[in-house]
Amino acid sequence: MALHLRGDHSSRRGPLLRRGPLPRCSSQPASPALLITKGPLTSSHGASPSATELTRDTTPLLSTLTSQRGSHSGWNDLRVCGEALGHWSLAPHQRRGHLCFQTLEVHDGEHHCPNLKVEYMFGIVGVPIIEVAMAAQAAGIKYVGMRNEQAACYAASAIGYLTGRPGACLVVSGPGLIHALGGMANANVNCWPVVVIGGSSDRNQETTGAFQEFPQVEACRLYSKFSARPSSLEAIPSVIEKAVRTSIYGRPGACYVDIAGDMVNAKVNRSKVKGVSCCPPPPVSLADHSAVTEAICALKAAKTPLVILGKGAAYGRAEALLRQFVESSGLPFLPTPMGKGVIPDDHPNCVAAARSRALLQADVVLLFGARLNWILHFGLPPRFNPNVKIIQVDLCAEEMSNNVKSVALLGDIGAIVTQLLTCVREHGWKYPSNTEWWGSLKEKIAANAEISKGLALNTTLPMNYYTVFHHISQQLPHDCIIVSEGANTMDIGRTMLNNYLPRHRLDAGTFGTMGVGLGFAIAAAAVEKSRDKSRRVVCVEGDSAFGFSGMEVETMCRYNLPVVIIVVNNNGIYSGLDPEAWKEMAKMGDLTSIAPPVSLLPEARYDQVMTAFGGQGFLVRTAEELKSALELSLSDWDRPSLLNVLIDPSSDRKQQDFPWLTRSNL
Repeated sequence: MALHLRGDHSSRRGPLLRRGPLPRCSSQPASPALLITKGPLTSSHGASPSATELTRDTTPLLSTLTSQRGSHSGWNDLRVCGEALGHWSLAPHQRRGHLCFQTLEVHDGEHHCPNLKVEYMFGIVGVPIIEVAMAAQAAGIKYVGMRNEQAACYAASAIGYLTGRPGACLVVSGPGLIHALGGMANANVNCWPVVVIGGSSDRNQETTGAFQEFPQVEACRLYSKFSARPSSLEAIPSVIEKAVRTSIYGRPGACYVDIAGDMVNAKVNRSKVKGVSCCPPPPVSLADHSAVTEAICALKAAKTPLVILGKGAAYGRAEALLRQFVESSGLPFLPTPMGKGVIPDDHPNCVAAARSRALLQADVVLLFGARLNWILHFGLPPRFNPNVKIIQVDLCAEEMSNNVKSVALLGDIGAIVTQLLTCVREHGWKYPSNTEWWGSLKEKIAANAEISKGLALNTTLPMNYYTVFHHISQQLPHDCIIVSEGANTMDIGRTMLNNYLPRHRLDAGTFGTMGVGLGFAIAAAAVEKSRDKSRRVVCVEGDSAFGFSGMEVETMCRYNLPVVIIVVNNNGIYSGLDPEAWKEMAKMGDLTSIAPPVSLLPEARYDQVMTAFGGQGFLVRTAEELKSALELSLSDWDRPSLLNVLIDPSSDRKQQDFPWLTRSNL
């Protein structure tokens, strides 16, 4: 009777043994290394092997095979050991005295840091990496099979941002890896850690036109911090350790490891594998004391100061210290889109509703984990004061004085906030709350709120963006994670859907990438599912944005991830046509010649895509239908839901002081 390994999610000691035939993957032979038989162990030559002779056919990347003499319900107990995605060690189980599964964990000196281990892998399996995914599960890593490698890489990178440790993305060779490049580029630009593992053609077939042969290592160098192929099986641990370390050290980003197909099922003598130490947490550095003093002097002399909180502040887990700094200094703050929630959006010092005025009239700007790129209009006129003084807190020296000369506070954001906070408290300084600057900002906040309120309470049908977001905001839990993408959907949603906790907003980000929404939502839902008390994940999509990764609703249904998707459907990209106008236009000739390029099929039934896979779908036309559908969706923790909210195709943002994209004379 043969047995095979089954991952046990209820125990951390390793896999369970159960009777039954060995699993087979497509045409791939079942790995003999997973075979466990009753009776003494034998090698291929019939002799009982020593511990060092035992090898594992299924992916030495993740594990090696060893044995422990003794019994488990009368059977020889074989355990797969190794540090998944990192350092291999045959560490004895403290309680049972035998070898067990271990996933990658970062060590700080002699101290174990289990909260830093790699826990999630996203991907699509095929030749030659099917066994790698199976071995990952056996090693305790949660594997989520996606429908497109791009979405898989988006999800893995979001794990890096949400948890502070890299997610893993597993892809097949050639086209599979190419699909993942978009996710790698997005992670690199967003500064989120992710490790991509790609299968590739066999080493002895290079340059022969092998199946899906492609220069993968070279291609990935454009989109990552580190890209390499291990030269041998023995080199895998050190290469994986370097990839993980590089992904989280310095400015986080994407790393790639290439695994040749002939390596996946190759054998290695355990004694020849050199163990490597797991990487410790990233080192922490302080800013130069003279720069801190200069920054404090500039803030104290400022008449119209402003603090800007970026997603780097969220990634750096500096929220508690930043709140103390803002409240101790009395300074107004403005969050960038993913900086929302580092300090709650409803905090009295938040001036997000007066963004344009705050940026234009500030004479000193203190940046925490934010870059002077297109999101902040490069720090230049016409959006900024031409004489503004910039104080920049960042861990990347190359970012300092980019576009505008700055006072550079280089180092770890938490450590630097502590330095600044100490100075503020020692000097007993606080920016007055009764200044003309505070009065001007509050006046603008009130005026913008009144305009938005008027649009939100409009009862005309079809609904506009502001009406939809008003009713959504009334029902969302304060601790929900909001994923948002689209054009007006994302921009208006940013102003109307508040965040109260850090790392609770995910959007198109620095790269402005459309199609990230469902991958991000799956990652967030997977993390929340592992918590004792889950929080809701709400994904607010434009109809165009939803189309990029819409098939991932099947992934949500397959894994029972209770994501609530709200598609704000205006029948197009930026704007669309109503059904009647579309029908009349179709009578005029070939739609490929006359249909506006921004138009999509009017009133497409995205809700039926969800119901096709077993989730809940709602077609929404009125505010009452929206409230009812959202209430039902938020109460259902067993399956995902999709609200297809039909709005006026011509609905737009309220009048803006400036266009959203600044075209400065750089």
